[in-house]
Amino acid sequence: MAEYIMMMGTSSDVGKSIIAAALCRILHQDGINTAPFKAQNMALNSYVTKDGKEMGRAQVVQAEAAGIEPAVEMNPVLLKPTGNSCSQVILMGKPVGNMSAREYHKGYSLKAFDTVTKALKKLISEYDALVIEGAGSPAEVNLKDNDIVNMRIAKYLKAPVLLVADIDRGGALAAIVGTLELLEEDERDLVKGIIINKFRGDESLFTPAVDFLENKTGKPVLGIMPYLENLGIEDEDSVALDRKRTSPDDSEIQIAIIETPKISNFTDFDAFSDESDTGLYYVRDVESLGKPDLIILAGSKNTTEDMIYLRESGLESAIKGLHEEGTPIIGICGGYQMLGRKILDPMHTESDFDGTEGFGLLDMTTSFVEDKVTSQAKSDCVNLHFLGCDIHAEGIKGYEIHMGRTDFSPNIIHPFRLKELSGNTHAESEGAASQDGLVFGTYLHGLFDHDIFRRSILNAIRRRKGLKSLPVTKNTYTEKQLAFDRLADTARCHLNIKKIKDIMRMGAHL
Repeated sequence: MAEYIMMMGTSSDVGKSIIAAALCRILHQDGINTAPFKAQNMALNSYVTKDGKEMGRAQVVQAEAAGIEPAVEMNPVLLKPTGNSCSQVILMGKPVGNMSAREYHKGYSLKAFDTVTKALKKLISEYDALVIEGAGSPAEVNLKDNDIVNMRIAKYLKAPVLLVADIDRGGALAAIVGTLELLEEDERDLVKGIIINKFRGDESLFTPAVDFLENKTGKPVLGIMPYLENLGIEDEDSVALDRKRTSPDDSEIQIAIIETPKISNFTDFDAFSDESDTGLYYVRDVESLGKPDLIILAGSKNTTEDMIYLRESGLESAIKGLHEEGTPIIGICGGYQMLGRKILDPMHTESDFDGTEGFGLLDMTTSFVEDKVTSQAKSDCVNLHFLGCDIHAEGIKGYEIHMGRTDFSPNIIHPFRLKELSGNTHAESEGAASQDGLVFGTYLHGLFDHDIFRRSILNAIRRRKGLKSLPVTKNTYTEKQLAFDRLADTARCHLNIKKIKDIMRMGAHL
């Protein structure tokens, strides 16, 4: 039977996910077969498992830290916001429909709890330890009655809870005391310790605050995690976009990511940030677009509305103007669909619009259908002529998540060749590229994690700028594993891991 510990926060974005990933890594290093769990995620960054099911990326990162294959049981409920207080509800990796916030919280969430408990039981039977994450705050009194991700889970398992607070944003002491005060007595009893996260400066100066917290709450402070910059582990969700750079730096190559209101899977581009010659910045308006060396249109949860936003904001016109001057453009998933001539949604699968015109830079049309494609994929880059360079790369691993089906003109160039879909041998052309070598797109998320492909794209830009090509120096997989180890080392130094393990052993079992 598994032991478990649960991370809850005084609010969203306090760093629960990273603390959970640190514990997953530590337990893995210590030879304990560990799995992450979060009953419900609200996120536009998602992932496709080997069996073609969709889950939140935060638990994928934690599973990677634990050295195990991600499985949808680790995140049985995923909510993907579509706008207007509405979300697509994903249950055990498959969409069950779009619901308003009221419909979900007042009617459906408690029905989904039975699925959540079944997923929990499966993980408990297969692993020796679970690191469980809550969402937001457990003290949201307006949501608490129908909440299935915080104290309902803790009480169901009688799981010991660690309360995490972000001191960098200010008000951490009040947030801790206030959160505990708003909990019921039996809920407070489950909280076994406090973690202060994102601390800057001399910890010894914080001693009076630690003494205050322990005396006021009766809960031990189990550690003070420092503020970690450039960790190399992807951010949990779009709230992290507020911390992304929004202007160019002094790097030799400048890449502009177009940040639309419904942007999704922005972690597709994190690998560029680790390249020494590359600066990545996010563009929200025409004024911040500048003169980048490459423009990337990211995925979108609502392609039609995001395309209309680009048009009405003037970004479409500005991007087209840069394209006419020779700036290359890459589109991923929803961004790929936008590069075509038309986006059609006759059944209003994604929005209330029947469709809209696209950029018209690729000779193709996308129509939305009700069935969602969710597949892991492996492909080769076989026919990509980009900025005067022929780019080839084998074994590009990624995944597809989309509801659109794209039709092409007979003379379209397909730069990729699919080799596998969901583990099955496959042979099909994928993606589209323009004749002038300035534009291409694909449904494949994760292709920039392929070190040779990524460096080939960057070197094509370098040659165009008269710069010398650089060799492949990064190994994305190795770099990520080293980042997990650095995180674990930091946690071992700053958290009372022995006490946390003792607390885990106190937890009751199913």
